[in-house]
Amino acid sequence: MDLDWKQRTQQYVQARRQHPAWQLLAARSSPLVLSCLQTLFERSHDGIVCEEAQQALAALLEQHANSDEFGVDADDSAAAARKELRAWIRRALVIEREGRLYATDALEEALRFVAGLEGRLMTSTASRLSIVQREIESLESSLNPDPRSRARYLQRKIAELESELAAVNAGEVKVLSDAEATEGIREIFNLATSLRGDFRRVEDSYREADRRLRQSIVSERNHRGEVVDKLLNSHDGLLETPEGKVFHGFQQQLGRSAELDAMKHRLRSIIRHPATRSALNSQQQGELRWLIIRLVDESAAVIRARARSERDVKGFLKTGLAAEHHRVGELVNDILQQALAVDWGSVAVRRQAGPLPPVAIAVSGLPLVERLRFKASEDDEQQGLELGSRSMDTTLIDEDFWDAFDSLDRQALMERTLALLEESGQAMGIAELARHLPPTHDLESIALWLSMAREADAPVHRQRERVDVLGRDGIALRFQVPQVELGAEHLRGLDMEI
Repeated sequence: MDLDWKQRTQQYVQARRQHPAWQLLAARSSPLVLSCLQTLFERSHDGIVCEEAQQALAALLEQHANSDEFGVDADDSAAAARKELRAWIRRALVIEREGRLYATDALEEALRFVAGLEGRLMTSTASRLSIVQREIESLESSLNPDPRSRARYLQRKIAELESELAAVNAGEVKVLSDAEATEGIREIFNLATSLRGDFRRVEDSYREADRRLRQSIVSERNHRGEVVDKLLNSHDGLLETPEGKVFHGFQQQLGRSAELDAMKHRLRSIIRHPATRSALNSQQQGELRWLIIRLVDESAAVIRARARSERDVKGFLKTGLAAEHHRVGELVNDILQQALAVDWGSVAVRRQAGPLPPVAIAVSGLPLVERLRFKASEDDEQQGLELGSRSMDTTLIDEDFWDAFDSLDRQALMERTLALLEESGQAMGIAELARHLPPTHDLESIALWLSMAREADAPVHRQRERVDVLGRDGIALRFQVPQVELGAEHLRGLDMEI
């Protein structure tokens, strides 16, 4: 007993520290973040733009800036919104891909928990007992290997179906009551919602497998066969999970369009039923109406996640070919060195049984060592090494050689920028920085300033400004960049990767 509660306590403590849904629900700003993300994801089914999410969250934080309950920074709500979103991206609550945010299963779990507090998904009615009894009977019959028991069960089902068919032919059609119809509709909605959650978990599993595969490629010296085996084994393992089987079954149904069309018509018929209005609200009705399209979109996201791993492995196979050839050459050289160290003059050594069978014809006319070499050298002339110094005119070297050494000193530019901002005592934009510190590497310098502003969480506005610089060849260049307010307080203590 003591072991049970200790293990559960340790498990719950670890979940509170690591699970994104628990961390979100325990955060002070969770009502604001949940309401903002839920509203945005309901409007868009293909992710939301990251800037749009930042603006919406900033407006929401600004409305509650005077409340001590949420701990919102009233001075700069935009910076607080950016920090909040980046924190949840790092905790894998949402995923950022190509400037868009996508919900994860952890966010869906948090939203389902909050929705469950309102009791909107309550399905406990009086008819659930009969449903449980029918499922128990069906499961017991499927588990029982006795043929006579299975025959009695099937005969009873056939008798019930024949009786129902006779009643229908007689014009007596029995339909569900309002309570039973409401419960059935809610049950379908719950199952449909869980399907989308299963697809999210499959996508997260593929991304986790892709992360582990990338780490193994970088940290371990695996050859191409091992990497391909890891990729295929991870994909096969994911398809064996419960959610993976659900996804695989839906993918098979996509190839049978008739079944999907029939499902669409049945869903539309259910939505038109009067009991749907009392079972589901307008938002839930819309989600049920577009269930097929949502599932197709979710499956497309899973396929894109799986294709990313395949592209990584394909790139590794191409780029790692030369390195693998080098390792094969090293192995062959080791074998030849070991062969040279063998005492071939000893008859006892030559007559020892080898671990490998012969793979070539016997060449008795060559010495024993020469048989293991690719080619014997036939040129006996000794060639001396040229160790004399040679001079060359540096003016004959191409300009591209010298341009390769002329790169931007990023650390020096960061230090000069910080010194300028501390001296001026005010925040500056990119155009003003370019006037005080004329860029020597036009585009690279501007990109570094923008990266500094992003890493330092400096205010970035939607308005854009023009930056006029003079290129290396004397041609005037004009760049359109976002307006930023980069101050010395943003750069102090900035740990940015150069």
